[in-house]
Amino acid sequence: MKRIDLHIHTTASDGTASPSEVVHIAKEAGLSAIAVTDHDTCSGCAEAIAAGRHSGLEVIPGIELSTRYGVTIHILGYCMRPETRNFAAALDWIVQERDERNRKMCSLMAADGIHADYDVMKVKYGEVIGRPNFGQMLVEQGYAESVQDAFNRFIEKGQKYYVSRQMLSIERCVSVIREAGGVPVIAHPFQYRMDDGRLRQLIEHCMDNGLQGLECRYTGYSQEQSDYLLQLAAEYHLLPTGGSDYHGTNKPRIALGFGDGDLNVPYEYLAAVEELARRNKL
Repeated sequence: MKRIDLHIHTTASDGTASPSEVVHIAKEAGLSAIAVTDHDTCSGCAEAIAAGRHSGLEVIPGIELSTRYGVTIHILGYCMRPETRNFAAALDWIVQERDERNRKMCSLMAADGIHADYDVMKVKYGEVIGRPNFGQMLVEQGYAESVQDAFNRFIEKGQKYYVSRQMLSIERCVSVIREAGGVPVIAHPFQYRMDDGRLRQLIEHCMDNGLQGLECRYTGYSQEQSDYLLQLAAEYHLLPTGGSDYHGTNKPRIALGFGDGDLNVPYEYLAAVEELARRNKL
């Protein structure tokens, strides 16, 4: 069976492998196709697609947007036209808001004598800086033993250097992906710790704004969990998707294409996504 991975992060956001390196890793792992889904940016997609053409690996453009529905929710998007006006404007707003939050975090750290220069961080870690990058910086400077330790003591909600983010509404996240011809999908549903009723409310709310898919296979999900999500997807006529959420050495236990060892996402998921994206663009 042809295997794929539709949830991958690169150095364009908070992964440690470049888009080209991700393609090489996927090819070596025997995958047939991947989607690059960096946080809040499509900037790594062109490089990955070009590398895929050279190596014979199918690569589709993707993104992962953060929003809130009581808790932080992630919406994956596939096969968008990134230049679409409303989609591009939404990403520009995200960049501006994120930069403002990150500079506030740097100021808080600098006030305590920690060397936290945001412009230097962007050169070192890439244009999309998130809290994992702050955690990495604190580890490198000897303030924390690990990124998780940095979160626990410094940058998790309620800790000294935490600054909250403003996010796009869940309605806008879903709708701008659709407006760009893409296929919007709820990422890793069990991460939100919702019971069946609350998860159904989330799905139905997103569907009112154009939701078309549900990530049913994901790193760490049991067969029973995946079967439950597949049943939900079928009930709501949503496309099932799946992926590892690969971040390179930032999440070392997660292997591209295989998750923590037993992830298996069939190629048929991608074929259905691409067909739906084609219809969305008509």
